Amino acid sequence: MPHPKILAFVLAGGRGERLFPLTSFRSKPSVPFGGRYRIVDFALSNFVNSRVTSIYLLVQYKSQSLIEHIRQNWVLSSVIRDNFVAVVPPQMRMGPEWFQGTADAVFQNMDLIRQQRPELVAVFGADHIYRMDVRQMIDFHLERDAAVTVAARPVPIEQASSFGVIVTDSDKRIVGFQEKPRVPTPMPDDPGRAYVSMGNYIFRSDVLMGALAKSQRKKQHDFGAHIIPDLVETGKVFAYDFATNIIPGAQPYEEKGYWRDVGNIPAFFDAHMDMLGESPVFELNNILWPVHPSLYEGPSTKIIRGDIRNSIISEGTLIRKAKIRNSFVRSGVVIEDNVSVEDCIIMDQSVLKKGCRLKKVIVDKSNVVGEGEQIGFDPDADRFRCHIDPSGIAILPKGGRPLRHVRK
Repeated sequence: MPHPKILAFVLAGGRGERLFPLTSFRSKPSVPFGGRYRIVDFALSNFVNSRVTSIYLLVQYKSQSLIEHIRQNWVLSSVIRDNFVAVVPPQMRMGPEWFQGTADAVFQNMDLIRQQRPELVAVFGADHIYRMDVRQMIDFHLERDAAVTVAARPVPIEQASSFGVIVTDSDKRIVGFQEKPRVPTPMPDDPGRAYVSMGNYIFRSDVLMGALAKSQRKKQHDFGAHIIPDLVETGKVFAYDFATNIIPGAQPYEEKGYWRDVGNIPAFFDAHMDMLGESPVFELNNILWPVHPSLYEGPSTKIIRGDIRNSIISEGTLIRKAKIRNSFVRSGVVIEDNVSVEDCIIMDQSVLKKGCRLKKVIVDKSNVVGEGEQIGFDPDADRFRCHIDPSGIAILPKGGRPLRHVRK
């Protein structure tokens, strides 16, 4: 069906404290992900692929890296006025405070809604790895004549206690919320699963602006905790079942409704591993629904000699002689002779010196791993030079000093 004018706000101000030290110098949406992307690219790609191209990216903490990424890689057509990805920092119209919550972030930018005059406003997060055709959610919203539509993900009932549960009737009208309930209410047609919110919303613009003004007077600043529950009594708030979303080009072997919150180191690491193999649960190679990557201006990858299996190697990498297993190597990495890399994520412009060995390590950008170094084999020794996550994964923070040579 024909779509009305829609404006998108992507909330990209998250601190990402549980992703430390990858967020020491950047916000969570700006953290590099996969071979060529940053986390924010997945949300932006979903909008652009869905032909929603009026997008404001609301940033906050440690935003310079993200601002530069958008400036360099997300320039849409300047010929068509409504094609843009624009970065918006906190406007502080109500005082010196930064955004007080998700709803306050949009409230501080209500002038942008007035200027654009959309009929619908999408408010999505920037922190998750998934594919979604937003047009299908818009169709559902229009068919129900909804005031608000919330993207909902079905999860097994035994897992639902870890989330905010959405309670719906048989028409997917939302009738209540349960915050991490001990006994979750199941979906009306599936007693084995419950709906949980994805934090993605579509509003009728007049409803959104009225609700934001009301919440500001009440000093309530969050969509999930305040705005949406307050609107439920109107009977016009619906849940869109994300499991019904169909992505062109999706492969039969992929996990249906794949969605990951990569908010901590184990989840971040596991989501990378989900993309490896001949039949990955999340296939990056989908020409009908691409994840639009960072532009790279530099040489092609050059491999002198290597035993490389089940790995993704990005542009500009130089591999002299290495054994690489189940790993991601991002652009501009140099790997010298007799290096072993297993179950690792090696980020841009890092150098792995001769004879070093790494296992289950995340090497952030611009690092040098010294000759003969071994990381990931002795946690006690690694603590003096790496951050060790409770999961056991070792992380070398961005731009670390070259590590000392260790004699064999």
